[in-house]
Amino acid sequence: MIGLIQRVARADVQVEARTVGAIGPGILALIAVRRGDGSSAADRLLERLLTYRVFTDEQGKMNLSLRDTQGGLLLVPQFTLAADTHKGTRAGFSTAAPPEEARALFARLVEQAKAAHPSVAAGVFGANMQVSLVNDGPVTFWLEAPPTSVRS
Repeated sequence: MIGLIQRVARADVQVEARTVGAIGPGILALIAVRRGDGSSAADRLLERLLTYRVFTDEQGKMNLSLRDTQGGLLLVPQFTLAADTHKGTRAGFSTAAPPEEARALFARLVEQAKAAHPSVAAGVFGANMQVSLVNDGPVTFWLEAPPTSVRS
């Protein structure tokens, strides 16, 4: 699984002009599910989302995690992050998980996140979403949780 995370002052996601998720200070995570990803990849990615140190401490160093700050977590499904862009001028999506598998794994990630963290919101899988954010920094990181078959 892939999580492209951005530290934000605030973020929201809308579907058909209706806000379906919003957070204040925290992390916006665009999530992609790849072929071969399973529940262990979702669990590992969630642990990284909650513990990756992207917030500044009293000395101005990025030493605090979302778990430390109790900020918001906005999870937005984005299959295009799993695209193969190595050649040509059009992305290929053979590396993305099939939609029903990806939907189930994203739902699991959201459910587990809500059980583990007090402030979690999410976009809608498969919907045309409008995502608004105010970057804080900007601070952006690409996190991966490799498929179980790839992990050593």
